[in-house]
Amino acid sequence: MTDEVGNEKRALRAELRQRRRNQSDHEKAQASEGITRHLIDIATRLSVRSVSAYLSAADEPDTRPFVNWAFAHDIRVLFPISREDGLLDWAVGDGESETRGLFGLPEPVGEVLSPMAINDVDLIIVPAALIDHGGMRMGWGRGYFDKTLGSMEKRPPVYAVVFDPEYVDSVPRERHDQPVDGVVTPSGIHEF
Repeated sequence: MTDEVGNEKRALRAELRQRRRNQSDHEKAQASEGITRHLIDIATRLSVRSVSAYLSAADEPDTRPFVNWAFAHDIRVLFPISREDGLLDWAVGDGESETRGLFGLPEPVGEVLSPMAINDVDLIIVPAALIDHGGMRMGWGRGYFDKTLGSMEKRPPVYAVVFDPEYVDSVPRERHDQPVDGVVTPSGIHEF
């Protein structure tokens, strides 16, 4: 990472974290309704039987209603488990049991599967800090999803989830950054 790009990304992430913390409960609830509706639309359109999703933290767009819908419709849900070596293991969650992972983020309790388990899903839902209009994703700086997506020989559709103001004209990018196929915001689905 060049110092200039790295500094720009760090400043943007700090600003976004603060903006997310300042959202009201009402704003978060409205955003959650839209995001859930759009994620269900994508999963239904793609007839998914298995999906990779994440358990959202308090300041992230809420993926939990979508995850609950998936469980209610017998869709297998894999959740990422952060490893110290920078890779992701996966676990099949039950939608109820969770713990705090390596970085204090929520992770499911369940059988841990290898990094290769991601190759069996029909849809991947990833967190993001920003997404630009060309599909470039800026994550939170640890590179877990960039490594995972970049290593997949044949990957299913990948959608990032962000709040509306986080879908922007452009994001700072580096060689290792991975694009996504679409972005879900409270107000819509944008595909690339």
